[in-house]
Amino acid sequence: LLLVLGVSTSFQASAQTSRLERVLASKELQACIWTEYYSISYRNPKTRELSGIDIAMTRELAREMDVKIKYVESNFAQLYESLEQDRCDIATHAIGITPERQARLQFSQPYLKSGLFAVTLKNKEGLQNWDSLDQSGRVIAVAAGTIMEGVMTKSLKKAKLLKVQPPGTREQEVLSGRADAFMTDYPYSLRMRELTDWAAVIPAPNTMPTTDYAYAFAKGDDSLLIRVNSFLSLTKKDGRLLRYAKLNKLEPIVLLK
Repeated sequence: LLLVLGVSTSFQASAQTSRLERVLASKELQACIWTEYYSISYRNPKTRELSGIDIAMTRELAREMDVKIKYVESNFAQLYESLEQDRCDIATHAIGITPERQARLQFSQPYLKSGLFAVTLKNKEGLQNWDSLDQSGRVIAVAAGTIMEGVMTKSLKKAKLLKVQPPGTREQEVLSGRADAFMTDYPYSLRMRELTDWAAVIPAPNTMPTTDYAYAFAKGDDSLLIRVNSFLSLTKKDGRLLRYAKLNKLEPIVLLK
């Protein structure tokens, strides 16, 4: 009985302290990022410096909350465990909102929207348009846990889907010839255009689905979510979100309403 009472008392005490209160009390906001995400939360391999819209936005958020920002390295394959196991307070690497993720996580209001893009080798024979992707004998790579995995699982009828787990990369699969192309979104397609000399980018037709991107939180406490939504609303109105979108060449996909 004492053990049960002890657990109950402990639970009540922890329940009385919201996540927002914990962040403010500790003076630290822990934000999960994926450091391979160009224009979003990218770590330059040479300088080791972080850049991207979500780096700028989280620094603004921390400044307004009068706390320090601590970045926790994660990726989409680790998204659920990073939040549910309390490794970070918020995931801030442009998390696509899907029904599957909404079943387990909470999301802020969206701030970006992207369609799909295929990346292949320049001048690859027989692969110059979207219709040439889903053909017998083709292999299309996706990063495990990303929205592309779900979309391509449903849409591919003839080609084989290759799910790439970290530390493997989609680029390695295409360059090695194990995959004909890989699927990505607008921000990552910028990386391929700007940082490689081998990649050709094929945008999806308008009939393919687009995805809203937001910040993600573990379920069960929406105190920090409410604070972040207030911050996003303000930055949409005062021009900061648009300014950081332009700086990171994301103006075509920014959501300002």
